[in-house]
Amino acid sequence: MTDSKYFTTNKKGEIFELKAELNNEKKEKRKEAVKKVIAAMTVGKDVSSLFPDVVNCMQTDNLELKKLVYLYLMNYAKNQPDMAIMAVNSFVKDCEDPNPLIRALAVRTMGCIRVDKITEYLCEPLRKCLKDEDPYVRKTAAVCVAKLHDINAQMVEDQGFLDSLRDLIADSNPMVVANAVAALSEISESHPNSNLLDLNPQNINKLLTALNECTEWGQIFILDCLSNYNPKDEREAQSICERVTPRLSHANSAVVLSAVKVLMKFLELLPKDSDYYNTLLKKLSPPLVTLLSGEPEVQYVALRNINLIVQKRPEILKQEIKVFFVKYNDPIYVKLEKLDIMIRLASQANIAQVLAELKEYATEVDVDFVRKAVRAIGRCAIKVEQSAERCVSTLLDLIQTKVNYVVQEAIVVIRDIFRKYPNKYESIIATLCENLDSLDEPDARAAMIWIVGEYAERIDNADELLESFLEGFHDESTQVQLTLLTAIVKLFLKKPSETQELVQQVLSLATQDSDNPDLRDRGYIYWRLLSTDPVTAKEVVLSEKPLISEETDLIEPTLLDELICHIGSLASVYHKPPNAFVEGSHGIHRKHLPVQHSSIDTGESPVSSGPAANIEQTHVIPSQGDLLGDLLNLDLGPRSTCPRCPPCRWGLWTLTVLIACNSVLLLQVWLPAVKAKGLEISGTFTRRQGQMYMDMTFTNKALQHMTDFAVQFNKNSFGVIPTSPLPVHTPLMPNQNIELSLPLNTIGPVMKMDPLNNLQVHTAHETKSKAVILTFFPIYFSERQVFLATWKDIPNENELQYQIKECHLNADTVSGKLQNSNIYTIAKRNVEGQDMLYQSLKLTNGIWILAELRIQPGNPNYTLSLKCRAPEVSQYIYQTYDSILKT
Repeated sequence: MTDSKYFTTNKKGEIFELKAELNNEKKEKRKEAVKKVIAAMTVGKDVSSLFPDVVNCMQTDNLELKKLVYLYLMNYAKNQPDMAIMAVNSFVKDCEDPNPLIRALAVRTMGCIRVDKITEYLCEPLRKCLKDEDPYVRKTAAVCVAKLHDINAQMVEDQGFLDSLRDLIADSNPMVVANAVAALSEISESHPNSNLLDLNPQNINKLLTALNECTEWGQIFILDCLSNYNPKDEREAQSICERVTPRLSHANSAVVLSAVKVLMKFLELLPKDSDYYNTLLKKLSPPLVTLLSGEPEVQYVALRNINLIVQKRPEILKQEIKVFFVKYNDPIYVKLEKLDIMIRLASQANIAQVLAELKEYATEVDVDFVRKAVRAIGRCAIKVEQSAERCVSTLLDLIQTKVNYVVQEAIVVIRDIFRKYPNKYESIIATLCENLDSLDEPDARAAMIWIVGEYAERIDNADELLESFLEGFHDESTQVQLTLLTAIVKLFLKKPSETQELVQQVLSLATQDSDNPDLRDRGYIYWRLLSTDPVTAKEVVLSEKPLISEETDLIEPTLLDELICHIGSLASVYHKPPNAFVEGSHGIHRKHLPVQHSSIDTGESPVSSGPAANIEQTHVIPSQGDLLGDLLNLDLGPRSTCPRCPPCRWGLWTLTVLIACNSVLLLQVWLPAVKAKGLEISGTFTRRQGQMYMDMTFTNKALQHMTDFAVQFNKNSFGVIPTSPLPVHTPLMPNQNIELSLPLNTIGPVMKMDPLNNLQVHTAHETKSKAVILTFFPIYFSERQVFLATWKDIPNENELQYQIKECHLNADTVSGKLQNSNIYTIAKRNVEGQDMLYQSLKLTNGIWILAELRIQPGNPNYTLSLKCRAPEVSQYIYQTYDSILKT
């Protein structure tokens, strides 16, 4: 008979009967009673009152009964901590039992009983089990240390268990090694800055030896540990890759993804022109393809990981695009993911196949899938210019089907194609206008309105078309209202005599009849532009638009690098870093891809090795976008309500401030009083004890006091943001000034500015009359930190040379001056009488610069060679050098 009978009883007085049976002299009766207790506990009944009786059953040689008692103890020890102490002697005794299974069972249960009163009694038994002769006991004890650390971290460290765990990495049994690695990895997550694993070539060799012999989950622990190691050179990286590559053929998909993660990280360290690098890329392809033959759920996880891999290294799967063609029986979530990867792999070589597939998908019955297929055709047109005409033709064929959702999606993507290829496909506008009445979705209506407004001069009845949208203005979504407002303003600027009444109508609707602040503010901006300076309005509203990006949905490069380090985990499925969805008190250590350690040719620029092994990879700065969101997103502090006030005056002017890191520059007037309703702001940047500050003086030149000051920085090239609010706690009276020091850091959002060192700052204050005065002023800065990178890896065309003239300093003085400003000399040598200084800088946004400074004794003109991946920064670095050396 099976054990299911224990779950069917429902008698009254059951606890009393169980108590009697637990104290029965016969072993079989006691065993049956404990099974009944466990069954009752499993279905949610409270059997905690039987705790002392169950504990008494621990004294038995029967392994099955002992397991059941231990299971009961793990469940109820928290509720009965005083009673649980009764079991301590049994644990200690079982840890010395001749049977290794009982010893391991005892140590496993000890780790699961989360009671502080008991843990101190268990240190000695655990220490013995960590050195047990049986590997099964040792591997169980290793996991127990991690559990104990979660309960009482200080005790684990004091008792030396961490050292014992590190010793187990050299154990002869591979499963012991794997569990020791797993325990140390878990503990190190709560101590992100500690080096618990102490990864060195010797330990890495031991882990690689154990990798071939342990179980699949042990292999995952070891591979995850290997992915955190930074090899000292490309030879070591290649050696590790060779020993990890066989794991790609493992039957367990988790092992395969962990191996892919290791190889993807170490590929960063291999020279791209080497044979092994190309061989490794070819070896990565088959296992990824094989993962797509599993269950749909496994396929989805594999596809989410492949999506990241393709964004980082599309060459791995560029020949395998057919694998991602959708099958008729694929679940929708697999179809959508395959479609996304297909577009990423689309190229001129395979675009014909891809378009044929996408056109087929657009006739499917699943609406979401059809929509994405139509969007994919538009993305192909934007990505592969040679295919644009064919894509537009395909979209027109789909519009002719008159299927409502297909037509609407096609119009949305055609708008993007117009943005990418202006003045090329406008001949199809007439066809689009024929379908205007069938548009009922906000995205499609907004796209059609944008097209009509953008090409109003080519559409004879553009005013009639836009007026038809205006009839139901208040019923439209905000997106449509904003687009319609802009389109009618464009139409007015192109045909002013015919549309004056129409533009007045839409401005009135937007500013007077609307409760939406975004719409109202945009209406006021247009109204003032048109009424004060129509020429400027035309320059602003009809200005040439930047071409849209080929891949607008690519993951930001630094986030992508971090997600590559988490392949095979939830982070790679969510496409979010762990700290975005993991709750807990422990800080999560952010991972980064390793930096290639190639050295510079001795003949050119010998750079000594230095503390740069863990430097982050270069950021690619996102392009500057629309600043409207930043301008209107100012936090004015803790006030819960704000009186409605007239629209604010905006001022924009230019001030150049070039910063030498540790020097103090004189205060300059950044914001004159006449442009800010009486508030004058002077300021400069300084660095004190490694911290960057913006020192400012606020002067009230108005006739009334000012309160509630606030400041906000726009996104900028270096991620500079204030670390605290403005420290102004008292009103600023007329003719008074106040000196402020605002600490800054460089962890804010990064966006490429033009010019690169442009910092746009907003300030706000409130006057006595409760009018909130907003002001806007740009500041230019340059901030740098130390880094060491490679001269070879940066293309030669990125090297720029400058002359620093009339500088009468010797090489040592130059080196000292620059070092005071965080520009460090990596190496110095004398070539044919010239002093050559090789220097490194790292900007706060992650851009690295290598500098070579040539100083000829007796010649006041120095030659500065700069090399970096973003050549546009070189001009500012040269200006900074010039400023430092001549100050």
